[in-house]
Amino acid sequence: MEFTREKRMKMRLAGDRRGDQYPHSLQFYQQPPAENISLAEFESFAIDRLKLLKVVENLGVSYVKGGEEYKNKLQQELRKLKFQYRALIEDDYDARRKDHISHFILRLAYCQSEDLRRWFIQQEMDLFRYRFNELTDELVQKFLKYINLSYEAVRDWTRRPLMVPSIGFSLLLSQIQVPLQDAMDLFRVRRVYLLDAFTYVPHTDMVAIVLNNFRTKLSKALALTARSLPAVQSDERLQPLLNHLSHSYVGPDYSIQKNTGKISIEHIDALSVKSFPLCMRQLHKALRDNHHLRHGGRMQYGLFLKGIGLTLEQALQFWKSEFIKGKVDADKFDKGYAYSIRHNYGKEGKRTDYTPFSCMKIILSNPPSQGDYHGCPFRHSDPELLKQKLQSFKISPTGITQILELVKGMHYQLACQKYFQLTHDVDDTGFSLNHPNQYFAESQKLLSGGRDVKKEPSEPENSQQKLSSQKSTNSCSIPNSSNIEGDTELEGLDAYFTED
Repeated sequence: MEFTREKRMKMRLAGDRRGDQYPHSLQFYQQPPAENISLAEFESFAIDRLKLLKVVENLGVSYVKGGEEYKNKLQQELRKLKFQYRALIEDDYDARRKDHISHFILRLAYCQSEDLRRWFIQQEMDLFRYRFNELTDELVQKFLKYINLSYEAVRDWTRRPLMVPSIGFSLLLSQIQVPLQDAMDLFRVRRVYLLDAFTYVPHTDMVAIVLNNFRTKLSKALALTARSLPAVQSDERLQPLLNHLSHSYVGPDYSIQKNTGKISIEHIDALSVKSFPLCMRQLHKALRDNHHLRHGGRMQYGLFLKGIGLTLEQALQFWKSEFIKGKVDADKFDKGYAYSIRHNYGKEGKRTDYTPFSCMKIILSNPPSQGDYHGCPFRHSDPELLKQKLQSFKISPTGITQILELVKGMHYQLACQKYFQLTHDVDDTGFSLNHPNQYFAESQKLLSGGRDVKKEPSEPENSQQKLSSQKSTNSCSIPNSSNIEGDTELEGLDAYFTED
């Protein structure tokens, strides 16, 4: 952190009053940070908050929000990532500072599209709800005053309005007097008592009013941030970081091939059924059926195969043997496609060792068009076609319903995680899914009892399954270290994949 000479002098004269910047453990993030931080801290804060919001999303679907298990797991994550986790801790300036700055960094990254804004608002609201519910009555009043949302607490028992029994409020609950316009959502569902244009809200329901206010302010702030984003992106130091944050993957680096050479071409068909995520299983079937993939599919699937251990020589043999079954002869393959495969492996061009695509990159970039098979089936497929595909893969009706509910809620990675549970017959995956190669690695660990790769062939899918899946795919429509650099834009590589 850097200060001007004048600012340092004022701090010495006034004493260390840095706690005045964050007087409360909870905030609406209305004032952007006004200090200088290093790029390393900028990236570190952003990645940690992104990890936290991913956990918030996962827990919100896997557990009852507000339940003991939900709260315990979220508090563990807050402590691990060094965010404030208890409202009553006084000496937590560093945690509050990190919380404040990291929120604004992600606000810059997630203001760029409606989908990103929606996801960011939802996770920030869930995090805010958890923190607000941890406050005592006294701290709630202090917080409301801090954000200029002060309401009068009704403490005079003789003036307290009588609660209607059907609403179910206890007379022992502390209540807050709130103007009707601020409590319309609660009024519509008969959760408040109305008297003289005021509603009387129990402390337990006050979070709904505060959350509504938080959502409104954050939504407006994101819209304003989007307008000013071009000025921020003109900074050549920040622009690459911001562009990658919304697509970033925060898990292991799958460009490091631990299983290089352990996968043989003969096992790919069996592995695609047992251990490939749905996106890669779809690409593999399309390749086998059509003997060709367009450039988006070749990039996504080719880098995945590289990540699970296919060597360059194996990759050249695999793609060539499949393409020559179609309309591409051997000479055309060698001239038009072999170079791009070697480029994938860092043997041509800039010699860049390209990284397999993460889930976020697949979901948010290069959506498939007619005739394409790449992308995320949970994000880009029509729900009815996705349902047919899952039925063809023998997913139970109950499981299909669960997956489609997650898709409806735009929890695409969690839908894939549910697909993992159903196809591997486990109740809990034990991991948070962020990468197709992670899916493969976890599947192999499970199937082989801890070994990296299991080479046990299985029967190929029958012709009826292939036909059903073919009909579906023909209409195909967010860790140890950060890997922002590993999720590099494949500039220069697209040029080698333009030939269909």
